[in-house]
Amino acid sequence: MTTAGYYAAVDWGTSSFRLWIIGEDGTVLAERRSAEGMTTAAKTGFHSILDGHLAAASAPAHLPIIICGMAGARQGWKEAGYIETPAALAEIAGRATAIPDVDRDIRILPGLAQLDQRHPDVMRGEETQLLGAAAHLGVGSHLVCMPGTHSKWVRLTGDRVEGFSTFMTGELFDTISRHTILSHAVAEAETFAAGNAAFTDAVSRARDNPALATNLLFSVRAGQLLHGTGAADARAQLSGTLIGLEIAGALAGSDPVEDVCLVGSGGLGTLYRTALESQGLNVRTVDADEAVRAGLSAAARAIWPL
Repeated sequence: MTTAGYYAAVDWGTSSFRLWIIGEDGTVLAERRSAEGMTTAAKTGFHSILDGHLAAASAPAHLPIIICGMAGARQGWKEAGYIETPAALAEIAGRATAIPDVDRDIRILPGLAQLDQRHPDVMRGEETQLLGAAAHLGVGSHLVCMPGTHSKWVRLTGDRVEGFSTFMTGELFDTISRHTILSHAVAEAETFAAGNAAFTDAVSRARDNPALATNLLFSVRAGQLLHGTGAADARAQLSGTLIGLEIAGALAGSDPVEDVCLVGSGGLGTLYRTALESQGLNVRTVDADEAVRAGLSAAARAIWPL
């Protein structure tokens, strides 16, 4: 089916590729997804992968493209740089990097950087989710949690990013569950429900005692050996411990927090919502896919106004 659109929006991650053809009224006219992330594209070619998906979606030749994510990394298609925080989210569109020597207008959005020497940090891709999520938040101060392989916690005032912190929770869970002694505890574990008591108990213990982090982790193995903890509960305990440590770190040194905006989706979003609510926090959820599309849309309309 032939599609016509206003622009194409692309979220290009390390291991994933998502493209949407967007109409003038904001309707998604076509969608493409694949595992052709930056790692693959760096070998086979960003331009050829993008063109293949545009052709499969019957995108017109004139259609401009707005891209966020790892295509703008140093190892990506073209480095898009970073905007230093504090920064207004409105700056993102104006700092987009154009791809030279191509047959259509392609722009890659920049990331955000925190240059504080004691707390250096970067994000790439999540800034576009923030741009989309901010429309749901309005004025005032907000704390935004964006779970993932490298979770981001962002302090917003209106549409201004005051600062942020990254937690390697997802990557640590994968590494610990595969390559440490705890791999024996969680081997062949079934998926656990978000409301699993072992999960929520572990969240609370880790948040209350972050200095005992490595001890709490080892207790996953000890509990299995001494008390016969099942693999699913051990997996839940490991996950809860790491997420509890993340929450403790994210809330440390700040004024008391009651409300958190959670930008997430799927099972991971449900897991984080359960963890946050178990700590007495009020959670407002914004779907991660909708947020990134909304952020790409805001940037596209700023760059190519109708």
